[in-house]
Amino acid sequence: MLIQFKVGNFLSFRDIVTFSMVASPIKEHLTTHVFKANKYFTLLKIGTIYGANASGKSNLFKAMSFMSSFVENSSKDSQAEEEIDVENFRLSTETESKPSTFEMTFIQDSIRYRYGFEVNNFKVESEWLFQAVKQAETKLFQRNGKEYEIGDNFLEGKDLESKTRNNALFLSVVAQFNGKIAISILKWFKNMRVISGLKDNYAQVSKKLLEENKSKDLFLEFIKMADLGIEDIKFEKKSIPELNLKSISKKSFIFEASEVNEIQTLHKKYDQDQQFTEYESFNMNKNESQGTLKLFSLLGPVIESLLNGHVLVIDELDSRLHPLLTNFIIKLFNSCEHNIHNAQLIFNTHDTNLLSNKVFRRDQIWFTEKDKYGASDLYSLVEYKVRNDASYEKDYLLGKYGAIPFLGEFSFGGSYGE
Repeated sequence: MLIQFKVGNFLSFRDIVTFSMVASPIKEHLTTHVFKANKYFTLLKIGTIYGANASGKSNLFKAMSFMSSFVENSSKDSQAEEEIDVENFRLSTETESKPSTFEMTFIQDSIRYRYGFEVNNFKVESEWLFQAVKQAETKLFQRNGKEYEIGDNFLEGKDLESKTRNNALFLSVVAQFNGKIAISILKWFKNMRVISGLKDNYAQVSKKLLEENKSKDLFLEFIKMADLGIEDIKFEKKSIPELNLKSISKKSFIFEASEVNEIQTLHKKYDQDQQFTEYESFNMNKNESQGTLKLFSLLGPVIESLLNGHVLVIDELDSRLHPLLTNFIIKLFNSCEHNIHNAQLIFNTHDTNLLSNKVFRRDQIWFTEKDKYGASDLYSLVEYKVRNDASYEKDYLLGKYGAIPFLGEFSFGGSYGE
C-alpha cells in the first residue's frame, strides 16, 4: 500500500514534490473510496492527475518507474560498469551538480517503511531506510557516501557495506544476500506496476491469466460489465507458417514452439426473428476495435492488482478508451465488492468528464503545472476551498485550479482570407 512518494531534481521537477495517498479528513465517499490501512492511516484507493501537456504528469510516473527499476536492478553484475540512467532538472544552473532525490513511504506486511536515496549519473550519494511497526520510526540504515550507519534491527546488512558499489543501492545488495527485510521491500517495488496506456503490450498479462484459467470468470465478468458484446473468449492453436520461420534469422530468434494460441472472441448470432442461434467466433486482433484491444490489454494488470492488493500506475489511462470505459475501471477500484484487498490505482488523464464529486473525492484529484522557469509543481484539489456542489470540470476548464494550457491569441492570414 502506497502512502506517499517524493521526487526532486528529476526531469521537470526541480524542487521536491510530494504525491500522497493519505486520505484527508473530509466527509466524501467514506464507505467506498478510502480504506483503513492500520490504526494510524486511512488511505485512498485512487489518485488521478490532471495538467496541461508537458506539465509533468508523465514525469511523475517516470520517477516512480525509475525508482522501482533501480531498486530491483542496481546490484546486478550487468550494471557494474554502467552509468546510472537518471536525468536531473536541466533548466537551472543550481541543480546541475546536485543529485536527484527519490523517496517512497509504503506498508508491506503490516509494517510501514520509508525508503529513499539520492543519486547522480555516477554514484549513490545517500540512502536511507526507516520502519515503523507502530507509529514511531526506527532507523534501519543510513548511508552518506561511503559512510554507513546500520541499526540494530537491520543486522542482515552487517558487513555488506564493502560489497556495495558506488553505483549500487545498499538495499539491493542486502536483498541479493537474502536479507529478509530487504527482500520484502524489493518484492513491494516489484509488485508496483507502472505501465503506459499508450501501449498494448500488456495483453500478454491478460492472455496468461486466461490461458492458465486463472480468474477467467472474473475476467469475463468485467468484459461483460463493460458491454463490449463479447460473451466468451477462447484460444485457437495456429501453426506458424514455414515461410515466416525461414524469413527470421535463427541467430536473432529462438523458436520454442511451432504454433501459437490465437485469441478468439465469441459474439451472439441471431436469426431473422432476432432469436439467438449460435456464437460467432472473431479474431480479436483483426476484428475487435482499438478500444476493446486497449481494455483487454489493461484488464490483465487491473485484475492482478485487484486480486493481490497491489499498486497499479497507468500513464495516459484514457488513451483510446471511451470515457465510460475509463469510468468503469475507476469504479472497479472504488468498489467494495471487487477491490476487497485494497488495491490502489494511480493514473493521469485529460478526460475532464471524470472531474466530478460523484466520481472522486477532492483529495484524489491532483494537478501538475509548470512555472515560467520550466519547473513542475504538484498539488491537490483538497488544498482549495471548494463547495460541495461545485462543478470541478467547469472550474478546472475556467482555470480556477491552474494546470491548464495558456493559449495565446491567433488569427489566420495570408491565403486563408478575411
